[in-house]
Amino acid sequence: MKLDRFINRPVLSTVISIFIVILGILGLGSLPVEQYPDIAPPTISVSTSYTGANAQTVMNSVITPLEESINGVENMMYMTSSASNDGMAQIQIYFKQGTDPDMAAVNVQNRVSKALGLLPAEVTKVGVITAKRQTSMLMVLSLNSPDNKYDQTFIQNYASINVIPQMRTLIKCHLREGFEWHLSALYKAGCILPLPQNCRKDRSG
Repeated sequence: MKLDRFINRPVLSTVISIFIVILGILGLGSLPVEQYPDIAPPTISVSTSYTGANAQTVMNSVITPLEESINGVENMMYMTSSASNDGMAQIQIYFKQGTDPDMAAVNVQNRVSKALGLLPAEVTKVGVITAKRQTSMLMVLSLNSPDNKYDQTFIQNYASINVIPQMRTLIKCHLREGFEWHLSALYKAGCILPLPQNCRKDRSG
């Protein structure tokens, strides 16, 4: 078919164009649309604490048995782990895109249950928490002093003492230093403690 046929026969070109537009409109209604599409792979977090143990002890006594039990769970891509000197242990398990997060959490929980007998009594007494994890940041809270009455050290200390402990009962959060001290939250918080008179709270999300 020669391309000049569409030039010499404008009616045919118009009919084909209208037909393509109609097909596009009909197909548009069947396309899946989400406000927040799943871009990051589903992630399951396993966390616990071993009171009085250092990072190396936590790694050997807690994380290693859990990793050996969790390894090979259905649709798992890879996992990462971390241990701190305050006895905290955390394992992040990443699954293939499209995996049902609820089913992944159940599968991981079953693997964790099998490893409980290998963990120290102090850990099993505290419990091992398995939960879905939101990998993207949904909200940022920043604390600053408009009149510069409070410096960054004061604002950091205030957030660490008064804001962070209250928010950690509802969300997972951490402090990040920049031009201001930002509180990065993974879930929306329901309430925040009142700030000092000259300390303002900015919210964005």
